[in-house]
Amino acid sequence: MTVATTASKTPKAVLEATLNKRPPQRILIIGGGYAGFYTAWKLEKLLKRGEAEVTLVDPLPYMTYQPFLPEVAAGSIEPRHAVVSHRQHLSKTKLITGRMLKVNHKQKKATIAIEGTKNLVLEYDQIVMTAGAVTRTFPIKGIAEEAIGLKTIEEAVEVRNRLVGNFDRAASLPKGDKNRARLLTTIVVGGGFAGIEAFAELRSAATYLLRHYPEIEFDEVQFHLIEAMGRIMPEVSQKTSEWVIRNLDKRGAKIHLNTQVESADKGVVKLSTGEEMPSDLIIWTAGVAAAPVAKNCDFPLDARFRVMANAKLQIVDGEAVIENAWTAGDVSAVPDLSGGGVGGYCVPNAQHAVRQAKLLAKNIVGHIRGEAPHEYIHSNLGAVAGLGIGVGAFQSGKIALTGFIAWIAHRGYHGLAMPTWERKIRVVAGWFWNLVLGRDMVSLEAVRNPRLFFSTWATKPKK
Repeated sequence: MTVATTASKTPKAVLEATLNKRPPQRILIIGGGYAGFYTAWKLEKLLKRGEAEVTLVDPLPYMTYQPFLPEVAAGSIEPRHAVVSHRQHLSKTKLITGRMLKVNHKQKKATIAIEGTKNLVLEYDQIVMTAGAVTRTFPIKGIAEEAIGLKTIEEAVEVRNRLVGNFDRAASLPKGDKNRARLLTTIVVGGGFAGIEAFAELRSAATYLLRHYPEIEFDEVQFHLIEAMGRIMPEVSQKTSEWVIRNLDKRGAKIHLNTQVESADKGVVKLSTGEEMPSDLIIWTAGVAAAPVAKNCDFPLDARFRVMANAKLQIVDGEAVIENAWTAGDVSAVPDLSGGGVGGYCVPNAQHAVRQAKLLAKNIVGHIRGEAPHEYIHSNLGAVAGLGIGVGAFQSGKIALTGFIAWIAHRGYHGLAMPTWERKIRVVAGWFWNLVLGRDMVSLEAVRNPRLFFSTWATKPKK
């Protein structure tokens, strides 16, 4: 009787809305890099209260702005300024610091490994695969043991520490010592944008270091870049790439084209030309591969193990759309409707990842509200590279810039592209103070074993 009376006094429209109200959609985002972070960030702005619950899973609590890694390695940017905290900027998103093990989309369940506890099984309604990419390597003897990548902030910090630490150790050794030459030799493998930027920035950093190491002469510091193709930086014109080679040659950095690394056993890099170069710092930047977690999901993959997608960023099996499954970024094979993509797909770069993520968030929200998704179509804006303080290269269509003006364009573009005003301010302020005070080139190699000092001198119980 009471229920009937209450209902009779309730406006019809309110009653119908209550009865037809759907529970919040559970949206699960796998990966908190470019694509994952931007998708969650945009969803927070677009979703209405109670419309969806967004969960982001990533082993790391931050997004790394990867174009800044060469500058971090070269001491031009503070490491913490090149990352964006998930918790600080995703206040409406549930964050899980864990590693995705597998996804069963048929059951809409995801299994997550969390350190220190048993695996967590999450149920979801919508899934977003944005796991990104890892460094692609080849089965070359010694590379896995001796080389380091440049795809994470931790790697960039280690490269900086290693470079400066090698200078410290070399300065204490006599000239002509084999170990001294080994410590002062840096080798970068891969002549794409990532490799060239790292190579040039580190060469610039090494030149800066020489003013503090009078024991070391310029000619002793050797920099070699190994590229299997006949040119570097395929994103720019041949003329621009040749200018970069000439510029680096003038700065004492040698580029080996049409050359392959055959082995790097015990730090001795053997090339296909027959040359051998001992080095204590070998940096591998020869491409990326889709995150391995994609293989543990029941989604269709292409020959490069990328998740298959249509232009609407929906995961597909052939022509058939897999409902409630979305993807973007480096882990995905998204058709490039602009016609500029290699093999017909969007190339794995930050430019596409960010743009795809913004559209992906809109498409997910539209899907929840019964609206049709939109297709992703964006032509490449161009490419810009920083090659050390005051030197850069820029290419957009037939427009090419080199030198100081290209460096300004590089700083301007990435200063604007860095997400959140908080991080933009930190980065730009850091650039300013580095111009005034110089690069921050202090080696903190001891952080590899932070307990060493304490454990060495700690009083131990008598046996």
